[in-house]
Amino acid sequence: QVQLVESGGDLVQPGGSLRLSCAASGSILGIYAMGWYRQAPGKQRELVAGITTSGSTNYADSVKGRFTVSRDNAKNTVNLQMDVLKPEDTAVYYCNAYFGGTKNYWGRGTQVTVSS
Repeated sequence: QVQLVESGGDLVQPGGSLRLSCAASGSILGIYAMGWYRQAPGKQRELVAGITTSGSTNYADSVKGRFTVSRDNAKNTVNLQMDVLKPEDTAVYYCNAYFGGTKNYWGRGTQVTVSS
């Protein structure tokens, strides 16, 4: 089993910044990629950003240039720096650990609200 604990969600004004962190523990050997997904009310969960063990990254088009994903393999953490936040970024953000195939784990989520 893998445990993922997110932190950093908050209420922020448009144009502001937040940094989300996710700490992985348990049977983490073999994680291929970690990433962040989000789900807004009434919408499907979507990929925001992901990063592999080797450091390759991918981003949703809607966040390119504003969000940056990083990973500390030694500390088993993945971070998401979110800048120039917009109201449409409001969602519950979930951390994901992917091992390959259908094996992956999810955190419980952290709420990000962008509002004036």
